[in-house]
Amino acid sequence: MEVILKDDVANLGHRGDVVKVADGYGRNFLLPKKLAMEATAGNRAVIEQLKQAAVRRAVREKADAEALSLQLEKLALVFERKVGEKEHLFGSVTAGDIAQELERQGIAIDRRKVQLEEPLRQLGEFHVPLKLYREVTAHVRVNVKPEAVEE
Repeated sequence: MEVILKDDVANLGHRGDVVKVADGYGRNFLLPKKLAMEATAGNRAVIEQLKQAAVRRAVREKADAEALSLQLEKLALVFERKVGEKEHLFGSVTAGDIAQELERQGIAIDRRKVQLEEPLRQLGEFHVPLKLYREVTAHVRVNVKPEAVEE
């Protein structure tokens, strides 16, 4: 079955691509989730218009992502966590924590865009990549400090 993708689908293609897929995959997954439409002659004409609109949107999204990238490069996020003996960190700093802190500073980033391989479990300064767009990746400085001890 040939389908026209309405959105990017991992390991299959990008928005506007005409791809050949198994009948069941197309009928049971792509079409019900509105990720694709059947590749008929009428739909091919419609998709050409969608492709032109997608190109314009992609240029705008990439420009927005690059502007956001410049803004994020200047930021330094500070997290205070409890520390035990020998500077052993209790807890960690996760992608969700980073996204939440960015939200507090007025930048809405989905936590899935934070490219942490594993949560930060040590004190120190880290450069965490954020995948903002296909070719645009920003790095934000994350500083993990010990929590101030009350006496």
